[in-house]
Amino acid sequence: MIETITLTDFRNHKSCRIQTHGRHNVIITGPNGAGKTAVLEAISMLSGDRGLRGAPMTDIARFGGDGGFSVHAVLNDDTEISVYFSAGDTNRRARLDGDNATLSALQSQLRTVWLTPREDRLFVDAASERRSFFDRLAGSFDATHSGRVARFAKLMSERAFALKNGNDVRWLDALDAQIAGVAVSVADARIRYAGELNYFLTDYAVTVTGMVEQMLIDSKPASVAEREYLNYLHGARELIGDKMVVDGPHKSDFGVLNKKLNLPAALTSTGQQKMALLALILAHATLLHTKTHRQPLILLDEAAAHLDADARAGLFRELAAADAQVWATGLDANVFADVPNAVFVTCKDGEINNILVPGNTDEQN
Repeated sequence: MIETITLTDFRNHKSCRIQTHGRHNVIITGPNGAGKTAVLEAISMLSGDRGLRGAPMTDIARFGGDGGFSVHAVLNDDTEISVYFSAGDTNRRARLDGDNATLSALQSQLRTVWLTPREDRLFVDAASERRSFFDRLAGSFDATHSGRVARFAKLMSERAFALKNGNDVRWLDALDAQIAGVAVSVADARIRYAGELNYFLTDYAVTVTGMVEQMLIDSKPASVAEREYLNYLHGARELIGDKMVVDGPHKSDFGVLNKKLNLPAALTSTGQQKMALLALILAHATLLHTKTHRQPLILLDEAAAHLDADARAGLFRELAAADAQVWATGLDANVFADVPNAVFVTCKDGEINNILVPGNTDEQN
């Protein structure tokens, strides 16, 4: 859990500091363009990730600054974490308790999961968006899954190149063998993650569909699924319109069923879809805590968007019960008035104007 976070030259923040006073819910409000999302983006980098927007480092450095930025946090156990980027460098760097550290080492200290307005259309957008979303969640505590997904994409790109450049059989055989092995590993991780997430979901159920995933769902051993997919790849080496047309984990999809309505989430209202997304994030946070024994951070950008009063009340009850620190943004502080155990932060023009702690008469400027 974060006790203090300091941003320097990050997005539109020249220098700002937020103290959470040990509260589990941190509510950041202010007008559009004030820098609310930037705070969440900074926090998302503290676990070694590229950030919730995945932007180039040079775009994150404050315009008019020296070309770099830094994010520094003190955790509730006095651990200090820093992520920084210097002008002219190729990537960001990290420090742990003042010593240089790898970005991957930060994940052992902080686990984050986030939801932004970009995901509001997740259930009606293309399957690729859902794969990316769920693969990111699955990879948040299984780094090998993220690596395998990236490796599968790279191998498929090499296969397409090989097909366009002469159909070298030995080259294709070697590629297909690698692709089949990685494909089964990716599919297996997706199925296992969906099952683990469903354990913590009450009103929703996550499903996975796909050629290789179905083989495993049908209880075929991994070795059999790998062999069958390899045979499929051997028989699918034709280009159609200069494009490789082949099935596999890159075509798979995730579905979410609203069990109360007995409807796919895609067929429910915008508000109901938002509640489904929030339920997934909260269940994932519980899963993270169960598997890592660490309190995760939940980042909710425009958390109350599309929710009516009853839905907001339900969300706030869930937040109160979550064993996590929640950082949420919104335009109107009054919407969050009933959030328990909260500290309220006002953000304007890239500055933290004040921090109000309910029940505490102190105000920090």
